[in-house]
Amino acid sequence: MKTRSDDLELLLAVVDSGGFSAAADRLGLPVARVSRAIQRLEERLDVPLLNRTTRSVALTAEGRCFVEEIRAGLEQLNAAEETLALTRGEPRGRLRVDAASPFVLHQLVPLVAEFRHHYPAIELELTASDDIINLLEQRADVAIRIGTLSDSSLHARLLGRSRLHLVASPEYLASAGEPVSAEQLAQHQRIGFLGSGTLNHWPVQSLDSDITPTLASSSGEVVRQLCIAGHGIACLSNFMVCEDLKAGRLKRVLEGQMLHGGGRELVQAVYYRNTAMSGRIQAFLDVIAPRLTL
Repeated sequence: MKTRSDDLELLLAVVDSGGFSAAADRLGLPVARVSRAIQRLEERLDVPLLNRTTRSVALTAEGRCFVEEIRAGLEQLNAAEETLALTRGEPRGRLRVDAASPFVLHQLVPLVAEFRHHYPAIELELTASDDIINLLEQRADVAIRIGTLSDSSLHARLLGRSRLHLVASPEYLASAGEPVSAEQLAQHQRIGFLGSGTLNHWPVQSLDSDITPTLASSSGEVVRQLCIAGHGIACLSNFMVCEDLKAGRLKRVLEGQMLHGGGRELVQAVYYRNTAMSGRIQAFLDVIAPRLTL
């Protein structure tokens, strides 16, 4: 009996997410639908694919072999669909794009209408991941990443640079005073990132070490909101705060002492070199690249 490709997609989602509920949340589906899809597969194949516990799922030996094969098979199917679409002169099909939540909110969401106008046959899926993700495991076709890349298997397209600014709300600066040197930052509330030396390195003249946050979050958007709410000084990319600076919600601090041009200012689109989605990715990047406000 043949298996349905959407059931196979759901199986991969369960495996990559680590459970039925996580897969359902990620896909916006009822847990029962995901569970039924896996049950149908196991009944058709007459073999258990997953070992289930109350907290997680794990592949059986048979399931592991099966998942490896269907990953390759679905990639071939996507490649065939891409080739057929290109012969018709229009990219079509699903495109999964991942970026950090601030980039999704401040840069991609405003461009969705423009992209869909140009390419209505592409089904766009946006995910927001503040951590660096594995494209295959998270089943993203292209990711927008800030900073330098270390994975040589990825193809990268430079979208531009987004300058870093030290920023604080006018209310905070009126209360705490405005620092005039890097040394004075130690006397201020510093909003930084959890568990990240790179993001807690503030490129300011005479600041030789990473800052120690007095208030920290794992999310750049949360850091921005904390800064706007007057909780201290933060170091954030221009693409996140340019509108806040124009509107007066935030002010630059020590702007004349910032060291620009570092790797953290790079904005890049990354995807695997052998991707079957090249037409869709190219279409997406061609639309957004000239319209980003970095």
